[in-house]
Amino acid sequence: MTALLVVDAANVVGSVPDGWWRDRRGAAVRLRDRLAADAAAGGTALPVAPAEVVLVVEGAARGVESVPGVRVEAAEGSGDDRIVELVAGRDPGRRCVVVTADRELRERVRALGAEVLGPRSVRRGNGEEPAPGQDRDGIR
Repeated sequence: MTALLVVDAANVVGSVPDGWWRDRRGAAVRLRDRLAADAAAGGTALPVAPAEVVLVVEGAARGVESVPGVRVEAAEGSGDDRIVELVAGRDPGRRCVVVTADRELRERVRALGAEVLGPRSVRRGNGEEPAPGQDRDGIR
């Protein structure tokens, strides 16, 4: 069964101080496109493969559309709450990996049986470093 890989866009984008705050939507599009390229390359650059990749966006990044290889879910309210809904709603027994550095969200999805990885798991090979005060996995 294909795993479900849920990526917390706001958290991953915010893990690198590259000016994302000037164009949140553009930063989410770049992340989506990087994930799509990784998925198209057979998923070998993704932290889990094979996987259905779901990118959860919120706020100014709403309106980013899905592309082949990445389904984009726009949270009506909290992105964290939408991620929890996706994890809770997956098929029983389906492996689920959530990418986030948000400690509270990590606890919430682990309680539902999901695995958790930090933002660097989807930023590998891009020359990106974590923000100041974060460890190598992007956790504060």
